Amino acid sequence: MSDQNNQENINPAMPWVIACGDEGVQINFGRRLAFLGAGLKLENFNKVLVAVRKMMDKCDVVDRQLRLVASEENAYVKEIFELNDFDEANASMQQHLQALADEEKLLYAGILPFADPLELDHDIKGHMVRPRNIHIANKICFTLAGGETTYNLGQYLISADWLAFADESLAKKTLATQVSFYEKLAKRPLKLVIEEEGNLPVEIVEKNKAILSHLGYNFS
Repeated sequence: MSDQNNQENINPAMPWVIACGDEGVQINFGRRLAFLGAGLKLENFNKVLVAVRKMMDKCDVVDRQLRLVASEENAYVKEIFELNDFDEANASMQQHLQALADEEKLLYAGILPFADPLELDHDIKGHMVRPRNIHIANKICFTLAGGETTYNLGQYLISADWLAFADESLAKKTLATQVSFYEKLAKRPLKLVIEEEGNLPVEIVEKNKAILSHLGYNFS
């Protein structure tokens, strides 16, 4: 992503969208807060959203309404619902995320396809860009400053922007669940990296980083 696009992605007017941390998820318009399965069946996700909204209050964000988006070929959804194939997973993820959006007062935007970038509802645009049926990420990136600003096909993504606004037990379990699943997909331990650019004040970014370190995540 060019420096120009990077600056566009931290524009306060950019809408924020919760999506899966699958490395194939590319948001062309919107800023991704990444949670495994877009938060679907993620334990205590409602409490995580409370922290996310507190985090947003510290950013110079114009549009404070969170979006929620599904994505095709989601391995996590296929596993948790014990589905036969990804066609079933695609349909199930959409159905359940629509219900989650209603329950948590989020705007459901639609599903990201393996196709050209698609304009979804609520000003979100994106698609899936990794090869079908293949996961190629070799690291996990934690965002610390208010979502993804630079897309990288080589990494799974996990939002750690909200950690400073949550209790340690919630942070510990939520992160561990996601890291464990991505390492299971990769069939090996993964390198951990961080992204520190975004709208959050530097003192909150530093606190998020300190919490990650305290929880035992050694990043480079």
